[in-house]
Amino acid sequence: MAGLLYRLGRFSARRHWLVIITWVVIMAVAGVTYSLFSGTISSAISIPNTKTSQVQDELADKFPSANGGNGTIVFETKNGKAFTDAQKSEVANFLTKVEKLDGVKGATSGFDTQDQLDEQRQKIVDGRKEITDGRAKLETGQDQLDAQKAQLTSGKQQIKDAQAQLDAQKAQAEAAGAALPAAQAQAAAAQLQQAQAQIDAQQAQIDAGEQQIAEAQKTIDANTKKLDDSSEELEQGSKLLDLSKDVRFVSSNGSAVIGTVQFTKSTYEVPADTKTAIADDADSADISGVNVYVSNDIAQGVPSILGPGEIVGVVIAALVLFLMLRTVIGAAIPLVSAVLGVGVASLASLSFSGLVEFISVTPVLGVMLGLAVGIDYSLFILNRHRTQLKQGMQVHESIGLANGTSGNAVVFAGATVIVALLALNITGIPFLGLMGTVGAVAVFFAILIATSFTPALLSLIGMRILRKKERTKIGNTGSTRVPNKPMKTWRAIVTLVAGVAVLGTIALPATQMRLGLPTGASESVDSSQYKAYKALDEEFGAGQNGPLLVVATLPDSISKSDVTATEVTIGEALAKNDDVKAVLPIGTSSDRDIIAFQVKPGGGPDSISTENLVKDLRDQTVTTDDGTVTLGVAGNASANIDVSEKLSNVLPLYLVVVVGLSLIILIIVFRSFLVPITATAGFILSVMASFGGLTAIYQWGWLGSVFGVHDPAPILSFLPIIEIGILFGLAMDYQLFLVSGMREAYAHGASAKVAVQRGLHAGRAVVTAAAIIMISVFAGFIFSDSSTIKPIGFGLAFGVLIDAFVVRMLLIPAAMHLLGQSAWWFPKWLDRIVPDVDVEGAKLERSHPTSGQPGQPGQPGQPGHEDTHTGSHALPVAPDANAHESGHPPAHRA
Repeated sequence: MAGLLYRLGRFSARRHWLVIITWVVIMAVAGVTYSLFSGTISSAISIPNTKTSQVQDELADKFPSANGGNGTIVFETKNGKAFTDAQKSEVANFLTKVEKLDGVKGATSGFDTQDQLDEQRQKIVDGRKEITDGRAKLETGQDQLDAQKAQLTSGKQQIKDAQAQLDAQKAQAEAAGAALPAAQAQAAAAQLQQAQAQIDAQQAQIDAGEQQIAEAQKTIDANTKKLDDSSEELEQGSKLLDLSKDVRFVSSNGSAVIGTVQFTKSTYEVPADTKTAIADDADSADISGVNVYVSNDIAQGVPSILGPGEIVGVVIAALVLFLMLRTVIGAAIPLVSAVLGVGVASLASLSFSGLVEFISVTPVLGVMLGLAVGIDYSLFILNRHRTQLKQGMQVHESIGLANGTSGNAVVFAGATVIVALLALNITGIPFLGLMGTVGAVAVFFAILIATSFTPALLSLIGMRILRKKERTKIGNTGSTRVPNKPMKTWRAIVTLVAGVAVLGTIALPATQMRLGLPTGASESVDSSQYKAYKALDEEFGAGQNGPLLVVATLPDSISKSDVTATEVTIGEALAKNDDVKAVLPIGTSSDRDIIAFQVKPGGGPDSISTENLVKDLRDQTVTTDDGTVTLGVAGNASANIDVSEKLSNVLPLYLVVVVGLSLIILIIVFRSFLVPITATAGFILSVMASFGGLTAIYQWGWLGSVFGVHDPAPILSFLPIIEIGILFGLAMDYQLFLVSGMREAYAHGASAKVAVQRGLHAGRAVVTAAAIIMISVFAGFIFSDSSTIKPIGFGLAFGVLIDAFVVRMLLIPAAMHLLGQSAWWFPKWLDRIVPDVDVEGAKLERSHPTSGQPGQPGQPGQPGHEDTHTGSHALPVAPDANAHESGHPPAHRA
């Protein structure tokens, strides 16, 4: 690899214009492919095959009419008073305008929705009154009917008595009939017949009255049953309304109203143009006395790749380069190289956004990494080239040798970062794997640019890379002072103990870290999302910002008449959970085997109470007459839980891969067991301290005013695993740049403890500059407008700060000092098996000595001139030191 890079450096130096133009053409081609094939970048952070996504898929299948996502627009009067009729009309006109946008299915005013809810509640009141009045009428009718029944009963008794008297008279007449004259007997019989006819007529009237009363009773009974049924149905509806009494679309004081926008696609699939158009309309809305805010599900878009904070970070990096190199041209080369690499990598990656779903943070992470490593990698090669030029080497030879030595180390270091980032794909989480891949592409192009474009620029600039003063002293570098005494053992012990204690203390908040997804409360206080979030919180309750969607899957389909009763049964069971403020049925599937509810929690979407509520709902058992109901939950809170759970499940696997990879690579490079162990332990300390800082600032709100944290919230769910991958690669970079110098000094004969000081002395300047540059670039993103980018920038900046300046420059040297010669112990049998990885091109350096043209007076390499400067950062050993036998040539510092 070193020889290949040497030849690449020489070629780039000789054909610098060809290389430069080639990269410009590549940039142009990437731009063309981006313009032709780029797609929409989503703000969604989702994971397939989670409980939340399964519920959403089920809803999309069972409720096709409600398949589109929803967005919220909040209207609030400026004076805090209720809306006037004119303002209500203007709100309606605004929503009508929104409804006409492409991708919008409909827009509903909260005034209309609230009127419907109030009308339903009024219908309940009116219905109860009607039922009460009906029952009163029926009772009056029943009383009248009962009175009639009593009269009939009395009449029947009178008829019965009359019939008895008549029958007695008939018996008397028959007994006396023989003694009476015929005419008198006939007259008596006629009278009896007439009396019987009267009784029969009265009986007929009684029978007719009984029939009428029976019919009337049937009518009363039927009406009573109808009233009972209506009353039961009314009470079921009343119970549903009672469950949802805390759901409002117009605030209680009438000063705020919620407008709902329904999209034709899910919220995260809605084109950015549609969301932008709605947000722009809201910003420019001219509703007298009314503020219009769009919520996070509409306004959340793609963060700007380079904002003021990021530019400040790059400016600081430029100042560091200038202070280190003392030349404007020299400082410009790493910056130009990094910007070119970022441009090519970003355009090339985004060209695939039409085929693969990109989330908004993905390209920003690529830019962040590309800038940081791009500047550093070019700086390493440039710094080596400058050192060789000062020693008298020819420009093209120096470029080739710098590319073959420092460039070789850059390739190895970059490859380590790339592997760590690509390892994110083993998590099985698509967006996380894509973020790692895009970051790896950015680092890959940074390596290509550093080893080809940077040498071309160096050739084009020639000797102007040195200051005039430096050019007058070429070949007269003089001797360099090197440490010949080890650090004090007590100092090493104090440094190690104090350093571990401090980092452990900083890491303590990490034990309380909670993971989640960003909400409107995380946005800038001046943003529409934040104002919408706060307005909803204050006027409608915290739960309005994160309602839960609960899907109840019934054991069997139910009849239409049983829907309301089933909704009440399930709704009342849901309402029994702690922190449930309201339960609102929102629909039943066409086959009536699924009922969907909106549950309004008492806490916000990222609160612990809401998180517990989601778990309780998923564990809850609800039973109906047909069997057990299965509950599923979706919403922001449930998505937070699912994403965090998925990430926590894959984190151990990722750690095993990354840490295992770290140990294997470092064992091969340093041919030691203890050095890799100390390096990995230092990496773990760095990461935990970084997590502690993140938790203290972004979750607890410490120093919130400094870092723009106005509403502390859980840490971004995927940040820990991303930070582990990136910091691992960077930590191994610094470990290589510093410890390889220690190994080189030890291999040249210095004692193990003196070698520690020499390696640190040799590498600290370039590592300090590289770390400051990287911290500056990452820290620039802390002040991004995006709530997603801020903690990523801080986590990486703080992590690099801790790792470079505390772990690598303090703790590792102290540990290496205490380990002494045992740090380099390596079994001989393993030494023979492990391949010799010439990471920094030591063999190439020996075959291309750092010297100028022979015969030039005062140049190194000329007979009689003592060369007191080696081509590496390690310096000559004391004459009485004996070289350590390792069986392999020493690794040289870049």
